[in-house]
Amino acid sequence: MTMTWLSRLAATSSRRVNYAAAASHGRRTFATSENLVKTALNQMHKDLGGSMVPFAGYELPVLFEGHDHGGVLKEHHWCRAKAGLFDVSHMGQVRWRGKDRVAFLETLVVSPIADLKVHHGCLSLITNETGGIIDDTVITNAGDYLYMVINGATKHSDMEHFQRQLDEFEGDVSMEYLGDDMQLLAIQGPAAASAVKTLLPSNFELEKMAFMTGVDTTLDGVNGCRITRCGYTGEDGFELAMPASAAEAIAGRLLQDPNVNPTGLGARDSLRLEAGLCLYGNDLNETINPVEAGLAWTMGPPKSRRRMQQGFLGAEHILTPDGKLQAVSRKRIGIFGMKAPARDHTEIYDATGETKIGEVTSGTFGPTVKAPVAMGYVDAASSKVGTEIMLKIRNKMVKAQVTKMPFITPNYYKVPSSE
Repeated sequence: MTMTWLSRLAATSSRRVNYAAAASHGRRTFATSENLVKTALNQMHKDLGGSMVPFAGYELPVLFEGHDHGGVLKEHHWCRAKAGLFDVSHMGQVRWRGKDRVAFLETLVVSPIADLKVHHGCLSLITNETGGIIDDTVITNAGDYLYMVINGATKHSDMEHFQRQLDEFEGDVSMEYLGDDMQLLAIQGPAAASAVKTLLPSNFELEKMAFMTGVDTTLDGVNGCRITRCGYTGEDGFELAMPASAAEAIAGRLLQDPNVNPTGLGARDSLRLEAGLCLYGNDLNETINPVEAGLAWTMGPPKSRRRMQQGFLGAEHILTPDGKLQAVSRKRIGIFGMKAPARDHTEIYDATGETKIGEVTSGTFGPTVKAPVAMGYVDAASSKVGTEIMLKIRNKMVKAQVTKMPFITPNYYKVPSSE
């Protein structure tokens, strides 16, 4: 079957492939096998049967072999039904301090950071001078600092961008990159909460923790940790930050739960695509702006403070002076109904098959929906849900349709009503 790069690599992992060469595909940042960074769980991954590949300069498992629940498809289904544990320590963790930290962050990202209540977070976009997306990020108001997580493949260029903006900013703000001294795990799925609860202090009320909130805490008695209820699979779940010295022990505790399964990059890719979530470098890049990407909601609703005041890089290329969205020539769409999966870069045509209108940016077989799924960009006039399109797959025209995303029903956590 045809899959995204990660899923294709996972499918060939049992054959002796040149991972370093394979990893050069696409628009991500990779390192050679000689200088890959190893996370604190590197040996644990190998002991568990992890098939290790280069990704974003790190050596990470694309899938796990040698046990009943290993392999991309089984790991994907296990996460949807129970809980998958992912090593996401390649991602960048940044703390912002100083009395002007919020004002500075609002020059970098499109979202209303000043409106975040303590412990609450949001997905946002880092933009450049032309309104293009430098990266997507999650930012949480941690009280006396702002906690930011950025993508592993872009974290160093992101921080170079941040530093250039800091050099021009007149105010009290400092950036602290936590580096590889802090590791990051993600646990996702319906059984994630019960597994995580065993690590938390006895008085931690996890059932009252809303999605997209986070707090500093201890994990398994270890100080200096952090928990955020978020994720990138469409399921309930958490990101757990901890000192590198404690990462293996904490991961080991989680894996003692029979409902928790080690899960690699391959399943993470198919899970996020079914959930309609973007992969930076494929679905987002510096030439795509938030309106084109269908992410204008990250700026807030019409006539909201952020839309009206603007003030972030490239705002004049995204919004009109009165806060309305500027017209765009292309839009991101979901694609469904094709008989064969479509790779990224697959050409999209109108229903006649004669006029090219766009290109697939991510595509794979969706294990949960049991059908191929994809997303991509097309001319704005062809972006309406229900529009019939054609995909050029292996030099054959295949019928498909523009559809809503996500492709699955999300299971994000909602705090039970007190009534």
